[in-house]
Amino acid sequence: MNEMKKSPPINLEKLAQTIRTFDGTARKSPIASVSEIFKEVADAYGGCVVDFGDDAAAIDIGNGDVILFSADGIWGRLIEKSPWWAGFTSVLVNVNDIAAMGGRPLAMVDVVSSADPETFKEIFKGMAEGVKKFGVPVVGGHTHPEGEKSLSVAIIGIAKKEYIIRSDTAKPGDVVIYAIDLDGRTGPNSLYSFESVSSKTPEVIRKMYEAPQIIGQKRLVTAGKDISNPGIIGTLGMLCETSGVGAHVRLLEIVIPNDPEITVERWMLMHPGTGFVFTAEAGNAEECMRVLSEGGMTAAVCGEITADKKVIISDGADSAVVFDFEKDIITGIQKSWH
Repeated sequence: MNEMKKSPPINLEKLAQTIRTFDGTARKSPIASVSEIFKEVADAYGGCVVDFGDDAAAIDIGNGDVILFSADGIWGRLIEKSPWWAGFTSVLVNVNDIAAMGGRPLAMVDVVSSADPETFKEIFKGMAEGVKKFGVPVVGGHTHPEGEKSLSVAIIGIAKKEYIIRSDTAKPGDVVIYAIDLDGRTGPNSLYSFESVSSKTPEVIRKMYEAPQIIGQKRLVTAGKDISNPGIIGTLGMLCETSGVGAHVRLLEIVIPNDPEITVERWMLMHPGTGFVFTAEAGNAEECMRVLSEGGMTAAVCGEITADKKVIISDGADSAVVFDFEKDIITGIQKSWH
C-alpha cells in the first residue's frame, strides 16, 4: 500500500514561485473577467444556489434538491499526445467535479472538433471506456469535423441542497484534509498527471466516488474541491481565495505515492486523477478520513485554515508564502465566509 514518505530538503521559496507561476494555475486567471461580465445579468440567476468559483453550479429545482451542472475543456496538448486518453480524461474530470460537491453524476454531453476522422474515433473510444468505468452515460453532443482539435464535456448531477459541499465556505480554525487515490502510476501522456482509475473495476471506482457523497450527507466537512490542473496546493489556493481565507500547510504531511520518481516538488504540480481537498472542523476530521479511507483513498490532515488570506507551505523548519490574496489572484473570485 502506498504511504506518505520523507523527502530531501526542499527549496520552499523556489517551490512557492513555481506553483504560483505554473501553467495549470495561471490559466485560471481569465475566470475573473468572465464572472464580472455575467454580473450584469445576475437577476437571471434566481434559482442558482452556487455559481462561479465552484466545481459545479447548483440549481435549486425544489423539494430540497439541486441539479449540479459543470463543464470542462481538455488541453489541446493532451489531445495531440493521445486522443483516447483525452476522451477518457474528459469523463474523469467531469465526474470529479460532481463528486467534489457531494453529488451523484447523472449524464454528460460533449462538443468535439477535429478534421481528422481517426482523432474523432479515438476520443469517443476513450469516452466510452470512461462511461464503462464510472457508469455515467454520454447522452448527446455536437461534432465539428473541421478546424482545431478540441474537446469539451458538460455534466449534470444531483444532490440534496442541504448536503452539497461548497468551496467558498471554509473558515478559520478548520483543518485541511487531502484525500487521494494513491493506487496508480504516472500518467501515460504527461509528467504532470497521475492515473489511478483505468486498472480498477467499475465497482471499486463507484465505491470510491460514493465517499464524498457520504461525508456531505454526514456534514463532516465545511468545504471541498477536486484537485485539478493547478495542482495540490494551487487547488487549495482556489478554495481559500473563494472562501476569503488562507491556509498553513505542512508540506511533508500531504499524502504522496510511494514512487521514487515522484518528488514532493513534482507531486505539488501533478493532477492526481482522483483527489480532493476538504476542510473540516477538527472534531470531524477522524470520521471524515475514515469514510474516505473505506472508499479507497488515502487521507491525512496536513494543515489549518487561517484568517490572514495567505497560503503558506512549511517543511517543519522553514515556510514560504505561495499566495497572498491581498495582491495575488488565481480565479479572482472572492467570497467572505462571514
